Amino acid sequence: MKPAMIDSGKSFPLGATVSPQGGNFSVFSKSSTLVELLLFDHVDDAKPAAVISLDPWRNLTYHYWHVFVPGLQAGQIYGYRVHGPSEPQRGLRFDPQKVLIDPYGRAVAVPKQYGRIAASKPGDNCASAMKSVVVDTALYNWEGDAPLKQPSARTIVYEMHLRGFTRHPSSGVGETTRGTYAGLIEKIPYLQELGITAVELLPVFQFDPQDCPPGRVNYWGYAPVSFFAPHQAYSSRQDPLGAVDEFRDMVKALHRAGIEVILDVVYNHTAESHQDGPTFCYRGLENSAYYLLEEDRARYSNYTGTGNTLNANQPIVRRLIMDSLRYWVEEMHVDGFRFDLASILARDEAGQPMQNPPILWDIESDPALAGTKLIAEAWDAAGLYQVGSFIGDSWKEWNGRFRDDARDFFRGAEGSVSRFADRFMGSQEIYGHKEREPEQSVNFVTCHDGFTLNDLVSYNSKHNEANGEDNRDGTNDNKSWNCGVEGPTDDPVIERLRNRQVKNFLAVTLLSVGMPMILMGDEVRRTQRGNNNAYCLDDETNWLDWTLVAKHADVHRFVTLLNARRLLRDIEHERQRMSLTQLIRQATKAWHGVKLHQPDWGPHSHSIAATVELRREKLLSHFILNAYWEPLEFELPPLHEGSGDQWCRWIDTALDSPHDIVPWKTAPSLPGHTYRAEARSVVVLLARVEPGKSSASSAG
Repeated sequence: MKPAMIDSGKSFPLGATVSPQGGNFSVFSKSSTLVELLLFDHVDDAKPAAVISLDPWRNLTYHYWHVFVPGLQAGQIYGYRVHGPSEPQRGLRFDPQKVLIDPYGRAVAVPKQYGRIAASKPGDNCASAMKSVVVDTALYNWEGDAPLKQPSARTIVYEMHLRGFTRHPSSGVGETTRGTYAGLIEKIPYLQELGITAVELLPVFQFDPQDCPPGRVNYWGYAPVSFFAPHQAYSSRQDPLGAVDEFRDMVKALHRAGIEVILDVVYNHTAESHQDGPTFCYRGLENSAYYLLEEDRARYSNYTGTGNTLNANQPIVRRLIMDSLRYWVEEMHVDGFRFDLASILARDEAGQPMQNPPILWDIESDPALAGTKLIAEAWDAAGLYQVGSFIGDSWKEWNGRFRDDARDFFRGAEGSVSRFADRFMGSQEIYGHKEREPEQSVNFVTCHDGFTLNDLVSYNSKHNEANGEDNRDGTNDNKSWNCGVEGPTDDPVIERLRNRQVKNFLAVTLLSVGMPMILMGDEVRRTQRGNNNAYCLDDETNWLDWTLVAKHADVHRFVTLLNARRLLRDIEHERQRMSLTQLIRQATKAWHGVKLHQPDWGPHSHSIAATVELRREKLLSHFILNAYWEPLEFELPPLHEGSGDQWCRWIDTALDSPHDIVPWKTAPSLPGHTYRAEARSVVVLLARVEPGKSSASSAG
């Protein structure tokens, strides 16, 4: 390539963009002295086919290095070498021997000999380095597709690992598409039958699978390398451009099935890790801009537990995050984001929490993201816990207190009744002061991080020996109960109890006020054999075993019918932007114990009942939540006097399938004025509310 053919280019837009005339490249690097653009014929090449040295006079505007290459087309593999001082004490870590990917690269190519160690040690790593690929996003035919923007009141989130969903041989997916975007497409009918309305995918941005202990693999994907490129290994196609299109094929297919796509995004750290970690991109371009540094400038602040922390409120990083989010919505059509360790986005350059973090308000107020679901994991690894106080007016939050209090209640912990009752009714104690919508609380009992639901009722302690860290990793506080035996058992009594407990947790998750989320495989009792931190195992520990669908068909049916009822929920409160407090006030409710209107909120209580009248739906519901270890006889509220109406049993988790739950409109009527709730069970009774009549229940 002759220098005469090269034009100075433009500083905007950042990244690599193509036109009929060629390709423009632009990258930010404030403190560098020279930037070289490397063009490769093949990803495994030990040397670039062309090296274009950017002239600081012609190719540098402010802090943006740019160049235009005539004739260049989509599919071109490229990278950067950046020269500058290597002075860690000043926060500068330039290394011209390392090939850097483009922070705005839309695709990443991974060589067969890729090596994290080579990126960490001195020396040239050209042959083993990940490289960027030029993408022309305009070439894809969306066929009229757009983000769905479904109402939150009818959203049921299914958190899944994209690879693990279809990787198991029992999935029935073709061998070449197991564990891929294409593989997920093949299983969409299962998701439709289950009744979920949104998949929340664990990280699918390109990540470093080698960011883990020796002999393991970073399976979860919380080790981002790029914030724009879909993970290439999740594609059934060999070329990086194919990965971009296959991801979009998946989104389009899910949308056609009425299912939204929510991405678990990691804007809090990168796979470059601590000061001795590899150089992939950011530290080699402008280390002190991209990362929070300690006072000595040589060490990284670690609020993430992964070695470094992204400097999210720095202007360049803010722009990167915003451009990334807009790209995934506008060009990849995703419907929402779950922000990993989102509280880190509230920290300033000194690591202190900010009252009004610019990046959080940027995200909330950006018109391109209006209507996009924004979900915060409102804590970080350094102790900043913001559940109920996360900044902003539209952020939803993973309600970790719902998880903990539901677990405590059903394992019989002392003093848990009042806390759980509040969680069940939307967590007013946590969210009522903000006058926000009921769905601000994302209610869940299990997620990728921790026990599966089966293991929550099968293990008292974690069993992480397979991770190779002598069982030291993962939390020790699981709030779990093994129902009498640690691990698998053939005892039918214990197995029956576990099955009931699983249904109890699923019932309260999907019936509580808020937005429910269930973990992949919980609907069929998937197990990780007691591992509560299976981030580094790409094997059957994590893969969904599809034989469980038949083995635990009763649990699968239970979830399907719960979902079907939730999808019939009235959404008028969402249209009217009604707050949680307003909704609760509008509904007539009463708390009970075994005696009507006599709830026991004491520390030794293990049961509670509630009657709720939803006037808009003309439906009266009576909930009996018995976490006590013996059956209890509960008085039932009288219905309309002289009407002859009777309560109908919709759910009783103590009954065998198919009586544990029935299609709600066919619920059988019950004689009498009491109901015997078996030990550790959830019961839901229904009655229609006739126009002009009110129930005997009073608000309380």
